[in-house]
Amino acid sequence: MLDGREDQAAGLRRLFRRAPPLVVALYACGRHRGRNAVLAAHRLAGRAERVLILDEAQGDEALGEALGVGTGVDLLQLLDGHTTLASVLQPAPGLLGRVPAAAAALALPLLDEARRACLVEALRILHRHAGFVLIHSAREGAAQPSPFVHAAPRRLVLAEASASGATEAYRTIKGLAAAGAGSVHVAVCRARGRADAQAFFASLEALVRRHVGVPLAWLGELERDDIASALQQPLQSAGRDVGAAFMRRIDAIARVPPAPRP
Repeated sequence: MLDGREDQAAGLRRLFRRAPPLVVALYACGRHRGRNAVLAAHRLAGRAERVLILDEAQGDEALGEALGVGTGVDLLQLLDGHTTLASVLQPAPGLLGRVPAAAAALALPLLDEARRACLVEALRILHRHAGFVLIHSAREGAAQPSPFVHAAPRRLVLAEASASGATEAYRTIKGLAAAGAGSVHVAVCRARGRADAQAFFASLEALVRRHVGVPLAWLGELERDDIASALQQPLQSAGRDVGAAFMRRIDAIARVPPAPRP
């Protein structure tokens, strides 16, 4: 077996590709990463969609503080036999809520089939009430995606129109490419206006095309455009792009050691 995640995340892949909801791995970049990610969630929710945040970021990268809900109980705690799904879900105004999942994301490859099935069933119950599921991920881990990100059909880089936003977005996209991503959605936030946002994206796209080779799908400005509808459109990739993504994915799989048996 080339990659333990392929077997162990099979239930996640089936769940995340079943509509509704639409599952998107979100990487927020820039000086105001947490606030940018929360803004994205509310913009999606503003289109009459209920948004669930599956938050696998840790420490200062986590969204508990930005949402005003605190640290919370990790999804993994469901396996102790005492924690309920209601206590794991943190309701947030305007959203379905946040589920802390950093420990679950780390532990999932090490769990036996029964425990994995328990977590997947919990997500299935949550999904029944959601229109969008945002898997909030730390940008440093883009090259080594968790099982949740690995199973997500779409990856969205939310790039703040700033020097740090550009640098972090490029590094994140480079990491996603190393992990085998075929294409990446990009939305720009905190731009001075339409022209500034378009110029920012054009510069980022040129840099990525020259040094990474991953096609970027422009969603527009987070504050002004209908990001929800744009995310639901299928990505169009040229045959050469698909072939390059396939080879990147094979290379990424070959570099990941199989997960140890529980």
